[in-house]
Amino acid sequence: MERETTNSKQSSLSQSANHVSLRPRGPPDRKVPLEEKEVDLDYDEEASIDIQPQERDLKHKQVSRSCYTETKGVLLLLTEDKIFSGWTLLWLAYQSTGVIYGDIGTSPLYVFSSTFASEPSHEDLLGALSLIIWAITLIVTVKYVLIVLSANDEGEGGTFAIYSLLTRYCHISKQDPKKKSSYQIKRWQTHELRTSNRKVRSFLEDSRGMHGLLKALSVFGVSLILADSILTPAQSVLGAVQGLKVVREDIGTDTIVGVSCAILVLLFMLQPLGISKLANCFAPVVVVWLLLNFCFGIYNLATYDASVLKAFSPYFAGRFFVRNKTDGWLSLGGILLAFTGVEALFADLGAFSQRAIQLSWLCLAYPCLLIAYIGQAAYISENEGAFSNPFFESVPPGMFYPSLVMSILAAIVASQALITSAFQLLAQVMNTSYFPQIKMIYTSEKFHGQVYIPFANWLIMIGTVIVTAVYNNTTKLGHAYGFCVVLVTFITTCLVALVALIVWRTQWWIVLPMWLMFATLDGLFLSSAATKFIDGAWFTFALALLLASFFILWRYGKEQQWKCEARHHLRPQDLIVRAADGHSTRLADRFGGGDIYTVKGLGIFFDKAGGGKMPSVYEEFIRKFQAQQDVHVFLHLRALQLPHVPDGERFEVVASRGQPNCYRVVLRHGYNDRPVNADLGAVVYEKLREAIAAGPAVADMRRVGELRAGGGDGDGDGGGDDYDAIDVAGRAPPDCADQGAVVESRGRGGSPSCCYPTTVPDRLAALDSAYATQVVYIVGKEQLRLLEKENGLFKRVVLGIFLWFRDNTRAKVAKMNIPVDKLVEVGFVREI
Repeated sequence: MERETTNSKQSSLSQSANHVSLRPRGPPDRKVPLEEKEVDLDYDEEASIDIQPQERDLKHKQVSRSCYTETKGVLLLLTEDKIFSGWTLLWLAYQSTGVIYGDIGTSPLYVFSSTFASEPSHEDLLGALSLIIWAITLIVTVKYVLIVLSANDEGEGGTFAIYSLLTRYCHISKQDPKKKSSYQIKRWQTHELRTSNRKVRSFLEDSRGMHGLLKALSVFGVSLILADSILTPAQSVLGAVQGLKVVREDIGTDTIVGVSCAILVLLFMLQPLGISKLANCFAPVVVVWLLLNFCFGIYNLATYDASVLKAFSPYFAGRFFVRNKTDGWLSLGGILLAFTGVEALFADLGAFSQRAIQLSWLCLAYPCLLIAYIGQAAYISENEGAFSNPFFESVPPGMFYPSLVMSILAAIVASQALITSAFQLLAQVMNTSYFPQIKMIYTSEKFHGQVYIPFANWLIMIGTVIVTAVYNNTTKLGHAYGFCVVLVTFITTCLVALVALIVWRTQWWIVLPMWLMFATLDGLFLSSAATKFIDGAWFTFALALLLASFFILWRYGKEQQWKCEARHHLRPQDLIVRAADGHSTRLADRFGGGDIYTVKGLGIFFDKAGGGKMPSVYEEFIRKFQAQQDVHVFLHLRALQLPHVPDGERFEVVASRGQPNCYRVVLRHGYNDRPVNADLGAVVYEKLREAIAAGPAVADMRRVGELRAGGGDGDGDGGGDDYDAIDVAGRAPPDCADQGAVVESRGRGGSPSCCYPTTVPDRLAALDSAYATQVVYIVGKEQLRLLEKENGLFKRVVLGIFLWFRDNTRAKVAKMNIPVDKLVEVGFVREI
C-alpha cells in the first residue's frame, strides 16, 4: 500500500480542512511579516496523532509564505524568507565580508609554504596553482556558493540545517507533537516524484539504520565545526603574532603565547557587542586585506612570470599527480588550506542571507583570492626560496610594513568566522532539543538570525586559550588544522545530494555525476589530511566525537522524557466529570471521585506546550487540591523570531466550551519583549475583557472544534478541549448562536458537556469578580527520576547524566519577574 494511504478518521479531517474556513484576524490574503517559532518545548512523538503524508501534503503544500494559516486547527504565522534587496542587501554583503571571509581570506599567507617542503620546479608550481584555482572554483564557488547555500532550512545553514530540511520532506525523524502545529511539513506527494526519487525517499523512510546514520552525520558535522571554532582562533591569532618575528627574530615563545592569549581574551570579550557591530568593525579590515592581495597579485603578474596563467588548464593539475605520485597526493594537505573557512560560509548563513553571501564572494573574495595566488606563483617562479614565505616575499617595494599590519589584523579577524558559526549552530541544536536550553541573546533588531550565546562564548574562549598555551606554535596546530574542514565538506556533499533528489526533485542522472565529482574531490583531500591524524588531527576529531556524543545523549534523554509525559497525559473527560446535580464537577472515579471546589480569584496557569491539550500543571493542581479558581486561564507564551510583536497581533483568546470560565490565551512576543512582568495579570484581564465584550462567546462550531480541539496535539480520540475563538479584534465566529443562547455540545470523545449560561454580562461579571479578589500565577515543576527495575546499567548511566544536566540547566522559577506572593509552584515527580 502506498505511504500516502490514510485512515478514514484522518481522511475526514483532511476533507473538512478543505472547506472549513478558519479566519484569523483580517482577510485571508492579509500578509503578516512574522515568523513564529516555538522554543524550549518538551514533547513526545507518541502523544500525538501521526499525520499521514497525504494529510501533510494537503495542509502544507501551496501555502503562501508570510501569511496567517490554520494548520491542524492552530493559528500559525508562517516563516517569511529573509529576502533583502537594494542598499540593505549591499550592506549585508559588506558585513558578511568582515565575518565570513577572514579565515579563507588569510590562506594566501601560508598555502604555498605548506604545500612545498623544498624549492618547487616550474611544472610543480603550475600544478599546485592549478589545484588551488580549481579547488576554490569547484569546492567553494560551484558547490558551496551556487548549490549548498540553496539547501538551507528557513535561512539557516550548516549540516544540521540540511538534516532539518530533509525531515520536512521525508519522514526520517520524530517530530515534536506540540510543535507540529508550527512545524511546516512540505513532503511531496508520491505522484509528484519520479520513480527513482521516490525509491530513494522510500528507502530512507523505511530504513531505521538510515535514520540513525543521517542523524549521526548531521550532528557530527555540527560538532566538527564547533571543535574547529576552538582550533581556528588559536591558529589564526598565534600565526598573526608569530608574524612579528619578521621584524624581530629574538621574540621568545612565551611572549608570543602570552600576547596571543591576551588578544584572544579581548576578542571574546567583544562578542557581546553582536555580529552587526563586530562586522562593521571587521569588514573594513577584510575588504582592505582582500584588495591588497588583489593589487599585489596584479603587480606580480605584470612584473614577473605571466605564463603561470596556464594553470587555469586542469591539465597541469593532472600532470602534478602523474609526476609526483604519492608525494603529490600528500601535498593536498597543503592545498586544502586554500579553502579552509568554507564551512563557515554555509554555517554563518543564518546571520546574513544567501544572496548577500553570494554577492560578496563572487564580486569580491573570489576574484581577489584567485589573483593573489596567481601573483604569488608568478613571483615564486622567478625568485628562488620565495615559496617559504610567499606573501611577504612578494610584497611590492615600500608596502612591507603596511602589509604586515594588515596581515596581523586580518589574521585576528579570521577567528570571527568560526566563532559566529558556533553561535549559529548551537542555536540550531538547542531549538531541536539536542542541547539544553541556555541563555541566547538576539543582537540585532534588523537581522533576526544574529545571536550571541554567553555560555558558549566563554567556554570556547577557555578552550582556545588552553589550546594556544599547549600547542604554542602554528606548526603543531597545522597538523590538526584542515582535517575537520574537509570532513565537514564531505558530509555536506552527501547530505545535499539527498536534498537534490528528495527536496529539489532533480533527476538522478544529474545528481549522481555531480555527487561523484565532489565526493571524489572531498575524498582525495580527506585522505591526504588523514595522514596527519596522529600528528594532531586526532584532537579535533576526539573533541567533535565528545560533543556529538553529548548531543545524542541529550536527545535520547529528551525522547525518554517525552514518552514519560505522554503516558501521564489525561484527557479532560478522564479527569473531570459532571456531578449528579448537573451543575457542579468532581474528579473521575479513578482519582477518588471527590467534589472539585471553587476558589475565589483568577488563576493563570502557565501552559508550556500550548495547543489543545490540558496543561500538565492544571492536571496536577486539580488532582492534588481538588479545587480550581472562579476563572482560570491557560497562558501559553509563544516566542517569535523578531524583536517586537505589534500590540494588535500579540494575543489570541480562546474560550472553553466544556468548562465555564476557562480560557486559553496565547501571548506572542519577540525576543526583545518582556512578556512576564508584574503587570501580566492586569494585561491578561484586560485582553479577556476586550475579547468577551467584543461579541458572543459561544458558537456552534463543531467542525471547527474538531480541528481546533486536540487536532493539533491530541491523541486522536478526544484528547483536546473544545474551544471557541474570541478574537481580541472584535470579530465573532461566522456561525455564532444568539448572544443569550444556551448551547449543549458534545466533545469529540463523546461525553456530554454541561449546559451553562453564555451571556456576555455573566462572563464579564465572573471575570471582574475573580480579578478583584486575587490573581494567582501557577507554574509547574516536573521532577524526573529513574525507574529502578526496567532500566539496564548503560541506560541508567546515560539517563543519569541527562537528568543531572537537566536539573542544573533548567530555568529557575525565582527568576520569573512576577510577585512572589502571587506565585504558586506545583511540583510533581515522574519516572523515566
